[in-house]
Amino acid sequence: MKVFVTGVGGQLGHDVINELVKRGHACVGSDLAPEYSGISDGTAVTTAPYVQLDITDSQAVSRVIEETAPDVIIHCAAWTAVDLAEDEDKIAKVRAINVGGTENIARACRKIDAKMIYLSTDYVFNGQGTTPWEPDCKDYQPLNVYGKTKLDGELAVSSLLEKYFIVRIAWVFGANGNNFIKTMLNVGKTHGTLRVVNDQIGTPTYTFDLAVLLCDMAESSKYGYYHATNEGGYISWYDFTKEIFRQAVELGHTEYSEDRLTVLPVTTAEYGLSKAARPFNSRLDKSKLAANGFSPLPTWQDALHRYLMQYPF
Repeated sequence: MKVFVTGVGGQLGHDVINELVKRGHACVGSDLAPEYSGISDGTAVTTAPYVQLDITDSQAVSRVIEETAPDVIIHCAAWTAVDLAEDEDKIAKVRAINVGGTENIARACRKIDAKMIYLSTDYVFNGQGTTPWEPDCKDYQPLNVYGKTKLDGELAVSSLLEKYFIVRIAWVFGANGNNFIKTMLNVGKTHGTLRVVNDQIGTPTYTFDLAVLLCDMAESSKYGYYHATNEGGYISWYDFTKEIFRQAVELGHTEYSEDRLTVLPVTTAEYGLSKAARPFNSRLDKSKLAANGFSPLPTWQDALHRYLMQYPF
């Protein structure tokens, strides 16, 4: 099987290429930079075939995909800076990437009859209530520009293709790039007190684990909408922060101990600052994975432990 992966300079694309190589699949990575721009961690992605591609350029996308002739395209590339997406001078660019770019990839897939895996987000929903969102729910009410553009990307894929997977994820962390864990560990070194929101509820997603699932999907034909985060229960960002520091201390990093660092729970309103409205309910129902024969991701607690074991404190 030959797989084309967009966004390999990011957290997920990095891990997807590594998992594909591990399984013996031919793969080609792409991103906007002229050469691979992720971390130089010595993994397979750093030496895998790579092509520069601007997904907003429809002619370039069509040419590169036709030349590569993959069986599957895993589309990880996206604008993910949620607050910046709200700026008036950024909206057109965000839409060009998340909607236009996705449509270009989908059209290229249709032309060569390739499968497409599109990564989406819990932000396509309005984040109200406490009931977990089901993958086939069509009650879309995105709260911000990022959510709206990711939803329009979903609609482009589902309208153009039959052989597609739309996989919604949330609270992503991985080795390659910035994420919440890195931010907390960094500010925890310089602050005696941290305020973290406790009224936004969801579950983290470790890209290393998600990459395994995406490759399982690529090897299957069980198309449709899915939700995929780690197992382990629903938590708040405050709960996540407390566990990050607890596990860090357990690994010997006492600078994060409770006698040196206080973590205070606050509401989203009390915290303020964010330009983009955030969903309070990011609970995603993942039962469709097991129902269709896919293995659920490990618990987020276990994922966090494995992540911190490799983290360069």
